[in-house]
Amino acid sequence: MKERKTIRTLFLGLAILTLGHRATAQDVIIVVNKGTSISEISLGQLRDIFTGARSRFNNGGRALPVLLKGGAVHEVFLHHYVGDSPEEFRLRWRKAIFTGQGSMPREFATEGAMLEYVAATPGAIGYVSRVVDPQAVKVVTITADR
Repeated sequence: MKERKTIRTLFLGLAILTLGHRATAQDVIIVVNKGTSISEISLGQLRDIFTGARSRFNNGGRALPVLLKGGAVHEVFLHHYVGDSPEEFRLRWRKAIFTGQGSMPREFATEGAMLEYVAATPGAIGYVSRVVDPQAVKVVTITADR
């Protein structure tokens, strides 16, 4: 009985620590398909790709943005890299869809599903909190706008 209480207390403490961790920009990693020849991208280029203003990387290759459906990493990505709240971002894409100027990027419920898609899809670009298999995707560096 005492073991159960100790284990339950340990899990509760771990849950509090996990929930208490606030995601920051450093917790977001930008990943692309391994076949993509870029190794860095400017903040402005990244923003343009995820807002639909641009559909190609600087080298001319197709850029296919993918999103998480929600969560702390998604919110931090939108706030820090795109400059939108989740509501503003969704509204921006709804306008583009309604006017025929774009279609919403594909969304994934989990980081694992996103990583699998990026690994298998040429031109795909997404974001995660960690990369489990560094051989599957390429991590890109964000540079300042010039």
